Amino acid sequence: MDLFDFAEQDTFQKKPLADRMRANRLDDFIGQKHIVGERSLLRRAILLDRLGSCIFWGPPGCGKTTLANIIALTTNAEFVKLNAVNSGVADVKRVADQARMLLKTSGKRTYLMLDECHRFSKTQSDSLLPAIEDGTVIFIGSTTENPFSSMTPAILSRCRVFEFKRLTTEEIKGALKVAIKDRHKGLGKMSVEMEEAAFDHIAVMAGGDLRSAYNALELAVLTTPPDSSGKIRVTLADAEESIQKKSLGFNEDTYYDMLSAFCKSLRGSDSSAALYYAMRLIEGGCDPMLVARRLVVHSSEDVGMADPRALQIATSAMYAIEKIGYPEGLIPLSNAIIYVCEAEKSNTVVQAMYAAKDAAVRTRDDNIPPYLKDNTFGDRQTKEQSKLYRYPHDFGGYVEQQYLPDSLKDERFYSPSEHGYESVVREIRKKKGMKE
Repeated sequence: MDLFDFAEQDTFQKKPLADRMRANRLDDFIGQKHIVGERSLLRRAILLDRLGSCIFWGPPGCGKTTLANIIALTTNAEFVKLNAVNSGVADVKRVADQARMLLKTSGKRTYLMLDECHRFSKTQSDSLLPAIEDGTVIFIGSTTENPFSSMTPAILSRCRVFEFKRLTTEEIKGALKVAIKDRHKGLGKMSVEMEEAAFDHIAVMAGGDLRSAYNALELAVLTTPPDSSGKIRVTLADAEESIQKKSLGFNEDTYYDMLSAFCKSLRGSDSSAALYYAMRLIEGGCDPMLVARRLVVHSSEDVGMADPRALQIATSAMYAIEKIGYPEGLIPLSNAIIYVCEAEKSNTVVQAMYAAKDAAVRTRDDNIPPYLKDNTFGDRQTKEQSKLYRYPHDFGGYVEQQYLPDSLKDERFYSPSEHGYESVVREIRKKKGMKE
């Protein structure tokens, strides 16, 4: 081994553990069996060097860049990497021109690996499109955002999308154990012993992000002094310090999915699920006020008149969050979430609202009964007609008379259900002799 070999090895060892442990072969690739399993289309395409333009979509640390690197090592084609954040149209055109020249002179194709491809502008996309179209460049995009909503249709229509999943706890745990023993790329030369509970903790708290797990493992090992025998013994306490909080961030699509799950859990009366999604949103960086506002809406949309107190409790929780803040404000918010979930459900308020809104839009003649009109500045006839108004309190609180315009006089927008307080409303209406 000469001086340059030593220098190269030293440089490699100074790289972060996550980089050193990056797989170089498909057989060493961790996870994503649904797309790189033994008989998968993607695996066959990579091994045969027949991969077409594609997009790797998934959360951080799940292997998108690693798989792109494996493709680069497996293929006989030229492999170029760009990042959409700091690359412009000039960079894209340069890659396309070089790829066209290479194909003409040597017959070799060019793979373009574009990280953060959802950040690619329409102008950048358009500049690359002809090269993808004629096969000069094989495009591999990597993104954490949903490409169906974040990328231009022109690029998307020419790519096959592969969705990556978060790694399982067992997959991450297995990778960490390999890293501890690997003497070339991992930490095997450092004589490390690690408690099983420490492995478990890092694997769980990484939240499916292998890069985060490797970083936590490396930090735990490098900051734990060896004992008298030279062993570095990593305990659960060391692991807890190295990765103190689960990776809870989410992209735009996951955010809307979780918000949808929260709302549907409220409607479905599952307080455990609603609490989980609320806390998951908030711990992932969502403003608690957004959760509180959705709760107020659903207290009327899904509970409504079945339990009118739900709206009062939800608005009180929103006020508490606003005035108290995080984290103490989560207590009244949780209280309100449980109340809205467990309350009787009725959507008659929403039905009545939409029915009245539809009638308001389609009705052209607002012929208000004359006795309901304002007579303050009315003419003589209006003042006379106003005397026909029947004051309900003169009749014990209710008296039958027409309130809707003539064209809508027989409409009934709100009809109470048999649920919760609405059953009481039905009885009150019945006693008054009101029409259903």
